[in-house]
Amino acid sequence: MYAWIFRHLPGPLWVRILTALALAASVVLVLMVWVFPWFSEFSFLAPLTDSTIGGSET
Repeated sequence: MYAWIFRHLPGPLWVRILTALALAASVVLVLMVWVFPWFSEFSFLAPLTDSTIGGSET
């Protein structure tokens, strides 16, 4: 799949590499800014904010 995307990017090799890096950075940015915060609101699906460090001391 990644090879298919890379082959369909326009330009010479160095432009395709820069475009692929920009696309990857954009995907990471969208995930970190919008998707993961939205998903963390559903704590019953994945308790991402629960800590296992410093549990009850006996």
